[in-house]
Amino acid sequence: MNTTLLDHLRSSMLVADGASGTMLYARGVPMEVCFDEINLSRPDLIRKIHEEYVDAGARLIETNTFGANALSLSKYNLEDQAETMNARGVEIARTAAGSRAYVAGAVGPARGLPHREYTEADHRRVYTEQIAALAGGGADAIILETFLRLDELKRALAVCREVCGLPAICQLAVDQYGQTDDGFGVAEAFDQLRAAGADVVGVNCRSGPKGLLDALAPVPLSEGLVLSAFPNAGSPVYVDGRFIYEATPEYFATSALRLRDQGVRLIGGCCGTMPEHVRAMARALEGREIVTRKKVVPVEVRVPALPALPARPARPARPAPAPPAALPSIVDLVRERVTVIVELDPPRDMDHGPIVRGAKALKKAGADALTMADNSLAVTRISNMAVGQIVKEEAGIRPLLHITCRDRNLASLQSHVLGLHALGIDHVLAVTGDPVKFGDQPGASNVYDVSSFELIRLIKQMNEGVGFSGRTLNGRTAFTVAAAFDPNGPNLDRRIRRLERKVEAGADLIMTQPLFNRRQAKQLYEATRDAGVPILPGVMPLVSDGNTEFLHNEVPGFVVPDDVRARMARAGRGRKARREGVAIARELIESVLTYFNGLYLITPFNRYPMTVELTEFALQATARRSPG
Repeated sequence: MNTTLLDHLRSSMLVADGASGTMLYARGVPMEVCFDEINLSRPDLIRKIHEEYVDAGARLIETNTFGANALSLSKYNLEDQAETMNARGVEIARTAAGSRAYVAGAVGPARGLPHREYTEADHRRVYTEQIAALAGGGADAIILETFLRLDELKRALAVCREVCGLPAICQLAVDQYGQTDDGFGVAEAFDQLRAAGADVVGVNCRSGPKGLLDALAPVPLSEGLVLSAFPNAGSPVYVDGRFIYEATPEYFATSALRLRDQGVRLIGGCCGTMPEHVRAMARALEGREIVTRKKVVPVEVRVPALPALPARPARPARPAPAPPAALPSIVDLVRERVTVIVELDPPRDMDHGPIVRGAKALKKAGADALTMADNSLAVTRISNMAVGQIVKEEAGIRPLLHITCRDRNLASLQSHVLGLHALGIDHVLAVTGDPVKFGDQPGASNVYDVSSFELIRLIKQMNEGVGFSGRTLNGRTAFTVAAAFDPNGPNLDRRIRRLERKVEAGADLIMTQPLFNRRQAKQLYEATRDAGVPILPGVMPLVSDGNTEFLHNEVPGFVVPDDVRARMARAGRGRKARREGVAIARELIESVLTYFNGLYLITPFNRYPMTVELTEFALQATARRSPG
């Protein structure tokens, strides 16, 4: 390249590459192996991946060295090869880049063995070794990326400034609220990083384009500020033993233009992005000038403070609600009348008061059960077992708890199921679970000892008094087991076969991903009329135009039709958009209740007043149609 990287970014846009790890995975390399070691064992494979990105239009490629520090490599007993891996990584990338692209030496957070404690000196030592090897190998810049904590990134940046004079690109991985794990907003974090010597500041990983756009929205542009953004290709879905990303190249092209409008100059991709995503972005940004001024848009509050309930006079003590075992099951209720289940997720912090208030409001509105995810999107929350017991006792509403295959091995799964039985919680939804790599604990491990099919079968086996290992339990559990079904997208026949397998495994009812097309209710009915178990179609009110595009393009199992997207685009955001989202949901509920006797309402961002209104609407609509 004829100009330095910083000189280029001061005056022009630059497209970076996508995910080397995703490309390796697509070529059959298991996620459990050390990707950095492939620099030594299969250098031609790494070079080929780099070349594909350069051919697609990437003008900055990252070395395959994200985890090539001695602490992270110690998990594979490869810590003594850190220097060699990094030097080789630069050599391979430089060969692939030629004169067409810059090479950035990739450095990720140092994550050692979980049972050992590491000091700041340990981290400084391994960063020094890695960055010196990358700089000595001829990298054009150092990219410090996917840091969850600002203090960790500043520590690595300080080492970079001491070791070399290369440009430093610093990228944080923030949560859904635009914050680091140590509590800093993006704007404040960027100020601190720039003061510490960062040349480029940005965000990457952990979410798709929508999340990064939201995170960057409140950042004002200023003299000398150079921003970067490397989004994931949406959220992954685990299908037939593999992780699949569904965000399209067309969506990435549109998102690249929006990131450019936010002032971003260096735009690449993270997990799930492939050369076709990079090609689409490069074509969309070709000839575009940088943006030096923008209107700062306040970020919509997604989890608003909820009003306290008005004080009530003291009442005499009354008996606790009847335990779930004394109540008819959801399956029995659906056969008798319209039944409404509402999803309300446990909180991410220790304040469970809002969910109790929501549970009480939903119970009053007529909801039959409250379903709670098991660390949805692999984001850490209060245990749904604990919150389920709390709402059962304090709100008198039945909990229907998700159980994922992701977090627990066979022994722990059985312990968890037995614990639910001991608490009198007898309705569960067996799901695979979102992979932890893309949540807020990327150093954690996926378990997946069993699939959702096997989990259903094992829980039903416990209903017969037999544990996972075949030993008797000295009693029987009494679980009603729900299974998930995705009615959206292509290959419906294939998904119906998966549904049939879940029913064969013992599923008692099916809960679907949300429908956004009124015609889908009839199609779903016709496709599942012989399933032999109740189907509860999902409906989720949309809250804004941005939320709609995010769901459609980044979340597996969500397909929003063009006419609905157009309606939400006209509504924009705020109260008007939420009212339009509720109106669309009402139309969907009417279609669903024409064919089904059950309804699964999903509460967006725990805004339970929306699903309270929809619960009341569903039951009133049913009453109006009932004779007499």
